[in-house]
Amino acid sequence: MRIIRSIAILAIVVLTVSSAKAQFATGVDIVSSYVWRGIPQDRTVGGNPSLGSPNIQPYLSFTTGGLILGSWASSSFLGNVKEVDLYATYAFSSQFAVTLTDYNWSFASVKGYFDYSATTDHIYEATLAYTGTEKFPISAAVNTMFLGADKKTSDGKQAYSTYIELGYQITPLVKVFAGGVLGESNAYATTGAGITNAGIKVNKSIAVTDKFSLPVYGILGANPYSGNMFFVAGVTL
Repeated sequence: MRIIRSIAILAIVVLTVSSAKAQFATGVDIVSSYVWRGIPQDRTVGGNPSLGSPNIQPYLSFTTGGLILGSWASSSFLGNVKEVDLYATYAFSSQFAVTLTDYNWSFASVKGYFDYSATTDHIYEATLAYTGTEKFPISAAVNTMFLGADKKTSDGKQAYSTYIELGYQITPLVKVFAGGVLGESNAYATTGAGITNAGIKVNKSIAVTDKFSLPVYGILGANPYSGNMFFVAGVTL
């Protein structure tokens, strides 16, 4: 797929001409369950519905100037989630950024990861995000899936699933958020517009030693569209 080739070529160019300024980062989150935009990502195991299992979610990234190239993944302890995503973000300022993401939930795929045919399992999304400021701590993001396996059930056409989320930073460690989908979407399990994700996220740093603290967080949320609630606890390493 052209988008992947473009990201790969861009990465090589950046690494070649800007290696002196390059910043690499890696880390991992361990979460009690994997919930994405209000949608549980654990699937069935042995034909039985999964109630959710812990996931390990590693990431790595390369940054130069306003450009970030990276990968994010998730794998459940039960083995029923295997996701590897690629993304490219460009920050126009400290508040505004655009991102292109290549999603692949390979746990459900019978195809290889590098199958970029018309029936690919990959989904491509464009995001425009505003992070807010200290005096105006309201964030907003518009996310649209524009290519790939994001199809409508009703007619098989591209769904262009669009998810919009607003957030308010109550304190540096506490944030409330609400997001919803604009129409029919298999990715969000909706047949029309609706709120799929609303809740509160609280961060905390637990002192382990005088020089080391462990960042943890909890998310209490609900999916009003499906009528479900969820609680996710996580730790960042």
